[in-house]
Amino acid sequence: MKYTAPRWLPSGHLQTIYPAVCISKPAVAFRRERWQTPDGDFVDVDFVDGQPGQPFVVLFHGLEGSSDSHYARALMAEVRARGWSGAVPHFRGCSGEPNLAPRFYHSGDAAEIDWVIRRLHARAMDAACSRFYATGVSLGGNALLRWLGESQHQAEIVDAACAVSAPLDLARGGESLSRGFNLLYTRMFLNTLKPKCVAKLKQFPGLYDLNALMAAKDLYAFDNVVTAPLHGYRNTDDYWDRASAKHVLTDITVPTLVLNAKNDPFLPGIHLPRKAAPGVLLDYPEHGGHVGFAAGAPPGSLSWLPQRLIHFLEGENASRAAGKGRMCEA
Repeated sequence: MKYTAPRWLPSGHLQTIYPAVCISKPAVAFRRERWQTPDGDFVDVDFVDGQPGQPFVVLFHGLEGSSDSHYARALMAEVRARGWSGAVPHFRGCSGEPNLAPRFYHSGDAAEIDWVIRRLHARAMDAACSRFYATGVSLGGNALLRWLGESQHQAEIVDAACAVSAPLDLARGGESLSRGFNLLYTRMFLNTLKPKCVAKLKQFPGLYDLNALMAAKDLYAFDNVVTAPLHGYRNTDDYWDRASAKHVLTDITVPTLVLNAKNDPFLPGIHLPRKAAPGVLLDYPEHGGHVGFAAGAPPGSLSWLPQRLIHFLEGENASRAAGKGRMCEA
């Protein structure tokens, strides 16, 4: 499925912002479960319950996203319409309630992805689901790819996977978000991240330096104070390098779609990897923005992206991709 951007959305910024803010999200009735984690914390998982014997789709959301994000609602509405089952697990602290442990979430959290996927897979098999698919968007897409690459054949409990607008090279993406108009996105993230971190300090005094946190003006500084030290990295440079999915694309054994627009302001096309394992389809359209891919006449539709993902997951692309790596730059 080739993506063509509407003429009335002519730039990567408009293609990013307009779908997230201005296009109506479909209504989805989620059923929430709270799972206790092995480290004494919890994650909230929002479910769409489908018909027995149909496929199951899990979606890992992006930085500061949730099941209410435009892309999550769009995909789960499509899942529901087909009678499939689906789930949107929330990363720590993203479900509307602070998490309990002295940690948050991050782009390389393959261990968290593994725990969630294996629990969901067991449930899907108990319900006789015909296929089990994994998808991830932005940060969630990068973390999913890390898990796929690190797990290799152990990840083959997943029949196929998709990653959308993943920051495959975190350092280059971080640089892009630290200058010019892109600072708008950085401020948006920091406006929600910082209050969470202040609240976390009340739970765990001395966990990190409050003054350094409040002084952070970009994600590099924020990750240096919070994300890297809390999750086992030396500093931002170490985190951005070791957590980047670009390093493991050649190790993935599950049929996987990697969908990134070349005009994504979060990771410009010049930095997109060109090598991947057989079975990994690198789809780099010229347009689409960051998790945008709006379609149709004004006011526009969110339908193209979920249809693209499901086309890959259930269609000929998923089966043909196994054993045949290719790049699509439609």
